[in-house]
Amino acid sequence: MEKLKKLLVEDWIVTFLSIPLLIIAGCATLLPKDALKIPSELLSVGAWVNIGGLFLIALLLLYVGNRLLSRPLKGLLRSFIVVFAVSMLAQLTAKIGFIKAWGFEAVFFSVIFGLIIRNAFHIPDWLKPAIQGEFFIKIGVVCLGATILFRDFLAAGSLALIQGCVVVFCVWMFAFFLSKRMGVDERSAMTLSSGLSICGVSACITAAGVANTDGKKLSYIVSVVLIVVVPMIYIMPYLAKLVVPLLTDDVAIQQEIAGAWIGGTVDTTSGVGAASAIYSEQANKIAMIVKATQNVLIGVVAFFIALYLSSKSAGDGKLHRPSLRIVWEKFPKFVLGFVLASAVFSLLQSCEIFPDFAAKKLAETSMAKNFSSFFFSLAFVCIGMDTRLKDIVSRENRNILYTFIGAQVFNIIFTFFAAWILFGIIKPLVFA
Repeated sequence: MEKLKKLLVEDWIVTFLSIPLLIIAGCATLLPKDALKIPSELLSVGAWVNIGGLFLIALLLLYVGNRLLSRPLKGLLRSFIVVFAVSMLAQLTAKIGFIKAWGFEAVFFSVIFGLIIRNAFHIPDWLKPAIQGEFFIKIGVVCLGATILFRDFLAAGSLALIQGCVVVFCVWMFAFFLSKRMGVDERSAMTLSSGLSICGVSACITAAGVANTDGKKLSYIVSVVLIVVVPMIYIMPYLAKLVVPLLTDDVAIQQEIAGAWIGGTVDTTSGVGAASAIYSEQANKIAMIVKATQNVLIGVVAFFIALYLSSKSAGDGKLHRPSLRIVWEKFPKFVLGFVLASAVFSLLQSCEIFPDFAAKKLAETSMAKNFSSFFFSLAFVCIGMDTRLKDIVSRENRNILYTFIGAQVFNIIFTFFAAWILFGIIKPLVFA
């Protein structure tokens, strides 16, 4: 009975609740085309069927989760209808042509709309039952794991792998050091450092879940990431065209350096795609490979954050050598779900069990990404509804902004030298 109680905690429950979603994603090729896909318009019957399907899935998971966690079920339906509707509005807004071109993602609008509701209107008691941001975030993180395949890690090549590891480690450490110097609390510093050094929103959310970062701080950091990435989409290809030709006359090497530079500095995958495409098609290919390599490191960074925090479990603020028991107790179990989802989907792909195993973009991982984005959007609606604007403009949050900008400047400079050395010097010498 005691062992059963240990499983009835949110981390384990969301991991188990994510399994049906992963099964659905794994059977994506057996479902009708675009099934359960978040629509970009509401003019077709299929769009409304998808919306209805997503609503029922999320509502069922929320009811089962709350039941297992002994949370009240009264008023959950009415509250969730509002949260879901705001989330869908954010998703549809992000898919508008010119907004999508600017690089804003749905989670940004989820936060904004949630903030408007929270600060322009009073949140009534009947709306509160479904405002459970952490619950939705953890499900989204587990689903995110299924989008990261080992083949992408291996296909990236040794140089991209080296750059990914070196850049993530050095930029993460610098951002964390700068955050601490600027007075940012440790858990927010971990979240900021992860988002800036790895892959933006997804890394922020994963790191925040592991570090138990305050939801208000997380929403602010994600907003900063998504706002800063917009000028970066245009600044980075301009800088690359200005600086890279000074290093070499070889056009092919120029494109590889530029692609590696852009892929390592722009914080969101969609932003990398847009920025590198502005430079050239070849730079776009290199940039996406480098970004894919960094994305794979989300789980690695999450593990070390958990390990670090477990070493401080004595409560005296000092580092201690943690026992395996303490590491297991402190380690967030939904991250295990993230890792297992990645391992299982990678195995199914490599064993050619997925019908489209050879495709560059699998239907299975695409559906898992769809589920992840959907639950992240729900989570950030909840976070916005639970945040007051005066918290966002606080002095500490201003320090987060200054830290992010300072660390991003370091990221641009450091990644430039890493890309130049690896793709401009080492590769021509070793692989010539």
